[in-house]
Amino acid sequence: MSKHERVLLDGPAGTVEVFVEPHEAPTGIALIAHPHPLFGGTADNKVVTTLAKAFRELGCATLRPNFRGVGASSGAHDHGIAETDDLAAVHAYARARFGAALPFYLGGFSFGAYVVTRLAKQLAEAGDPARRLVLVGTAAGFIEGLRRYETAAVPADTIVIHGANDETVPLANVLAWAEPLDLAVSVVPGTDHFFHRKLHLVRRIIESQWRH
Repeated sequence: MSKHERVLLDGPAGTVEVFVEPHEAPTGIALIAHPHPLFGGTADNKVVTTLAKAFRELGCATLRPNFRGVGASSGAHDHGIAETDDLAAVHAYARARFGAALPFYLGGFSFGAYVVTRLAKQLAEAGDPARRLVLVGTAAGFIEGLRRYETAAVPADTIVIHGANDETVPLANVLAWAEPLDLAVSVVPGTDHFFHRKLHLVRRIIESQWRH
């Protein structure tokens, strides 16, 4: 397993802490975003590291930033708005370091999946669209804590994975978001928001859907 590097970037609000795992001969670059910072989400979250491992096995160099206010990242939580700008700064760093020609992939878990959909929209409008998205436990609709997520539209080949027994983001929310977009959703039976003891299924779904 590759050892990660801890990189401190200059972002819109100061430092953005990123854990970078290079690849000897990368065939792509993957940026993976973590769950909600105010509920303990960090770049070391097990779903996030599982996504990073899956992307590395598919040949990607991976980057796992900490959102503002987490770890060594500066700034305060901004409900996904300024966080999108921070991810854009990580994207720019990755492009400069690993090259403009490699396909760029985006992955996210929970709140991170929501922010990734915002970044994907921004990148597409800027003429450098992500090649593919992988979204797990996507924050969509009204969820606990009086928060509402107007999750952006994503391409039809986006890999969407959700737990059948998710109490944080009810499966019905994600199905309601996916239906008008003609998106398929892979539902993992018997698991909650954090995919306890089911992380191997997340990797299996990504691997099986990747070439399609």
